[in-house]
Amino acid sequence: TSDAIGKIKFAMVGDPTGTITRNFDVMREGQGLADRGTFVVDPDGVIQIMEITSEGVGRNAEELLRKVKAAQYVRAHPDEVCPAKWEEGEETLAPSLQLVGKI
Repeated sequence: TSDAIGKIKFAMVGDPTGTITRNFDVMREGQGLADRGTFVVDPDGVIQIMEITSEGVGRNAEELLRKVKAAQYVRAHPDEVCPAKWEEGEETLAPSLQLVGKI
């Protein structure tokens, strides 16, 4: 493994049989390949973040990490929401219908 992969502190899985890929409905059966999908699953087994990226579009690890931190924050503080571009330590919001279309 690479030095970068060795520093990862969260679970990652391989899928040599394609079982997970098929269960998440990202397998391209005719090609035997998977779409470029990222799925973040919380400790209760609930998908909190799901992103499918086309082959020609780059992915941003920093943005994914920001989203993971936001999901963790909201899990610990269920009466708050993290707005777009929220960073750790920034102000959060109280969920309400008045926020719809304004953030």
